[in-house]
Parts: sequence; structure tokens; C-alpha cells
Amino acid sequence: MPRPAHGSPAGQPGPRRDPRPSPAVTARTTAAATLLLNATYEPLCVVSSRRAIVLVLADKAVSVHSAAEEVHAETLSLPVPVVVRLTRYVRVPYPAQVPLSRRAVFHRDASTCVYCGGSATSIDHVVPRSRGGTHTWDNVVAACRRCNHTKADRSLAELGWKLPHPPRTPSGAAWRLLGARAVDPRWREWLGMPESVSA
Repeated sequence: MPRPAHGSPAGQPGPRRDPRPSPAVTARTTAAATLLLNATYEPLCVVSSRRAIVLVLADKAVSVHSAAEEVHAETLSLPVPVVVRLTRYVRVPYPAQVPLSRRAVFHRDASTCVYCGGSATSIDHVVPRSRGGTHTWDNVVAACRRCNHTKADRSLAELGWKLPHPPRTPSGAAWRLLGARAVDPRWREWLGMPESVSA
């Protein structure tokens, strides 16, 4: 025989859990983010903590890791979920590669000019677009204003410059899901990231 809910007389139903968070819950969790895992623990995406709470209350997900903070509604208190796992497996098609953006290039190259090692302020096409260069991951790098101006539409061979390493398309679960977004340290083990490595 199931146990009655705490504070409810025997045989009386306990308080119903409304899967819609109250205004207080919504306000306190809008800015937070939660990593969403598939039922197989495969990382899927990042959702707002408000969305994660709705999934947990609707029994569509379970909390895997929670923060110390709690959200409060009229009938319950719930630790803010940091990582949640879906209770049912979903099949999701992923994009072929990480979208290219200025912010993402800066993140990949650690905001460092690939030509001189200084602070990057712009992006540059290794093979100038005026010479047929493409706007793709393997031809776009972070650069400082001085190097970008000096290089202009010339090739590296004409300048005698060399890249420390060829630019590549970022890969891995963290890049596929987060792009240039900062990674919550509490997500690292689920993204397969070493503690010392940032996305």
C-alpha cells in the first residue's frame, strides 16, 4: 500500500504537483542553464533551468546533478537542476559541423592572434577572399589589428609568415552543443572534458 504524502491524512491524496512553475520559480531560474542528457546519458543540448524544472516536475526527466540553491513553489521545494536526464530516449539529428562565427573563432583560437601571439581583435582569411579563399573553419583565424592590416590581401608565402598550426573545424560534444558558450564546470564529466580543458 503506498504511503500517504507527508502531512496528508491516510487515504487522502497528497498535494498535486503542477508541472508549470510558479512565477517565483520562473523569476529565480531564468538566468540559469541546465545540461540536458538523453536517456542514454548522451549530451543533447543546454536548456534554461526553468525548462529543466518543468521537465522534472512532469516526470519527463530526472535530476542527475543539482545546485545547492532551491526554488520554491506553494507545495514544494526543488534543488535547481544542473544536469538532467530524459526518461525516454529521443533521436535528434545533429548539424554536420559547428557553425562558424566571429565569437566561435575567437574562442577556438583563445582570443590570440595566430600570426604574432598578441591579443586578437578581428578575424582574417588565411587565403584572402579576393584570391578565392573560403569563409570556412580551415581558412579563418583570429588576428590582431596590426597583423590583419599588414597582411591585407597577400598570401603567407609572400610575407614569409607561417602558421603555428593549421586552422581546423572544432569537434567534440562540447563544441557541437555549446559552440563558443562558456562551459559550466559541473557539466564537464558529461561532456567528456578533462578538468583542465575549457571549451
